[in-house]
Formats: sequence, structure tokens, C-alpha cells
Amino acid sequence: MSIGDDGGYGDGRGSGTGQTRTRLPDGETDPYAAPRRARGGLSSRNLITVVGVVVLLLAAIAFANRGGSGNSETDTGSTGSSQDRAAAQPTAPTGTKPVGGKTGGIPSGFPQTEQGAQSAAANFVVALGSDGMFNTARRQEIVQTVYAPSVAAARAGELDKTYANPAHLKQFGLKPDGTAPTGMTFVARANPVGTKTEGFKGDTAKVSVWYSALFGLAGANSQKPVTESWYTTTYDLQWANGNWKVVDFTQKNGPAPIGRDQAVASADDMTKAVQGYGGFTYAR
Repeated sequence: MSIGDDGGYGDGRGSGTGQTRTRLPDGETDPYAAPRRARGGLSSRNLITVVGVVVLLLAAIAFANRGGSGNSETDTGSTGSSQDRAAAQPTAPTGTKPVGGKTGGIPSGFPQTEQGAQSAAANFVVALGSDGMFNTARRQEIVQTVYAPSVAAARAGELDKTYANPAHLKQFGLKPDGTAPTGMTFVARANPVGTKTEGFKGDTAKVSVWYSALFGLAGANSQKPVTESWYTTTYDLQWANGNWKVVDFTQKNGPAPIGRDQAVASADDMTKAVQGYGGFTYAR
């Protein structure tokens, strides 16, 4: 026996008036219970609720799709020029395809536009932050490709003082020729997160690139394990010989995010990742 007023957790057969009812197995009837009403479908109140939910859902979808994705190659159905929208969202992709050519192994041929300057700057960060800078021949090739002819020679001399200095190389855990010790893999890779135009005047531009950098030696018993750092480099660019070139730059630390509590990769996993995952051609 049980009380019919059971707080809503009964089997639905009680009238909720507090009178005693006997719970019967399915198929039997309670001679004291009121006749059960057949359900002929949703009540008018439930129907209105369902319709209201559907209307709100459709309105939300329409609102979400209203502004466009920002990465389509056409701008139909949206207001404002693509340049204005790019300025409002400096890290948003524009949908413009990356260039197909390379000079000195570095993507080149970006257009003489604000967007082209941003794309060039992102790829310059990758080249200047690569392990190729620790190889004398490769470093010279990168410098001649990235820097304007008017400053390339002077810049090459300055970079040699850092990248060809035996004391610095030893500090990095590298051999005098800039290579990793036996059994180690040298990691030096820049990963641009976004770019921002600080100034643009047609044949000159100032572009900032925010990026993370991986640097260190991957391998068993490494004394210089691979670490991650964050920087913002601002390039003064000049249009020369049909390409954007660097004439000067400044660099500052960060902004750096808070690292998540993730397990550090093993030396073997880090080596496989660096050797197995290639880089990108960066473009807005």
C-alpha cells in the first residue's frame, strides 16, 4: 500500500487527493480509480511551447550566419569593404591563397598591399627563427632573401656575431659548426599566431607579428630541453625588387599565455614531431 499524494513520483494512477490506493500490476484495473483519459496528442500549451522553441532556434541560426565567415573568397551579401573588415579583425583569415613561388626557400611574391606585407612578415619570422640560421651558408641565403639590399651586408655581419660565435653555440648546447650533438635533434621553430599592420604607405609598411617559438635540444639526457617562448616582432618593410624586404625591426617578449597542465612530451615524441611535421606558408 502507498499514499496517492507521493510528490509526483508515483505511477500516475492516483488522483492526488490523499486517499489510499492499491498499486496494481499492468493489465489490471482499479475499481476505485477514475476512468483514464486517452491521450489524443499534444495539448495546446505544449504545442505552443514547441513552436516557440523552433522559432527561436531558427532566429539564432539566421543571426549567426548574418555576418559571414570572414574566410570566403567572395564578399557577396556583406557590408563594408574587405579591407575595412580585415582592419577590424587583424588576425582573421581573408581567404586569399598563399603565393606559389619561393626565393631562397622562403615564400615570396606577396602583393604590394597591406595584406601582402602582413603575409610577408609572418614568413620572415619563420625563416629568421629557424634552425637554418645556425648554418653559415643557409644563414647567408636567408639574410639576402629577407633583408633589403641596403642593409643586408651589415645585418649579416651582426648575425654572424651571434650565430657563429662558438661561445654562444656552446651555450645553446650545439657543436662549433652549429649542429646538434650526436643523438640529439636541434629544434628552432617559430609559429606565427597573428599579424597587425602598424603603418602602411604603399612602398613601406610596419607590421607586427605575434608568435610562439620552440627552441632546444630533443634527445635522451638533453641538458637544453625544448622550451616554448612568446614574442612580438615589429618589422619595418620596404618594397624592393618586386618583393617586401626588411630594413629594420624591434622585438619584445610576449604576450605569453598561461601554460596548461599538460604532460611534457618525451624526448622521442618531440623528435618525431619535429621531424614529421612540416611548416606552412603563412598568408592573411
